[in-house]
Amino acid sequence: MAYEDPTTVVSTSWLAAHLRDPDMRVLDASWYLPDARRDPMAEYRAAHIPGARFFDIDEIADTECGLPHMVPPSEKFASRVRSMGIGDGHQVVVYDGAGLFSAARVWWLFRLMGFRDVAILDGGFPKWRAEGRPVEDLPPVAKARHVTVRRQEHLVKTAAQVRTALLEGSAQIVDARSPARFRGEEPEPRPGLRAGHIPGSLNLFFGSLLNGDGTLRSRPELKSAFAEAGVSLGRPVISTCGSGVTAAIIDLALELLGHGRHAVYDGSWSEWGADPNSDIETG
Repeated sequence: MAYEDPTTVVSTSWLAAHLRDPDMRVLDASWYLPDARRDPMAEYRAAHIPGARFFDIDEIADTECGLPHMVPPSEKFASRVRSMGIGDGHQVVVYDGAGLFSAARVWWLFRLMGFRDVAILDGGFPKWRAEGRPVEDLPPVAKARHVTVRRQEHLVKTAAQVRTALLEGSAQIVDARSPARFRGEEPEPRPGLRAGHIPGSLNLFFGSLLNGDGTLRSRPELKSAFAEAGVSLGRPVISTCGSGVTAAIIDLALELLGHGRHAVYDGSWSEWGADPNSDIETG
């Protein structure tokens, strides 16, 4: 059964039916790990869903903190989305070129900034193209619109807050990286990072939440995946990953399951694994 919720996930058929709505705004939020050797901007320029803007998660970020694509200051976020012609009253749909990978990060970022009418395109650009739907290669003409940012601070956590949660047992730390990376058996894709995971954290690989075509699994299947990973849906969750991208897929799945107490550890392993004072576990 297709997801049709404009605050979480919508299908390609839903977007096709609403693509020309005057308040619809579509974002290509493609981003890839360095070893993928893909250029998301070049791919956007070659072909994208009609009317889509490109959302650069490395630029619309806190570029002063030394960590990759961290949450930007509210003023910077507002300025960038305003320049893309996105503002109050718009319905935003986000997709990426992998099916579902980086789009969840941008969905979560909009939610953090107080937007509710924002959804992910289930299956992303690969599904859209596989169905023979229209694409174009020219960016849209954007007209600035007023943007109101109301940061929802409970949706993001710092390293200090993660440590407190571990010490007090107030939240479960759930890591979206692959099992091999979680166990420290595989090197990290970014240089200078130790291998392993946050002590006491649980591993729920983001790929286990997806079907083979990059669409989200059904709600009963999502619920089973959390149970198999040892995650209690009755307790708060702080999700983490390599750099706060796929952690947002866990957040999205929790939102679909009606779990209201979840947040992303923004620095994730890029911060924790690089800090020599942070304890780690392997195995």
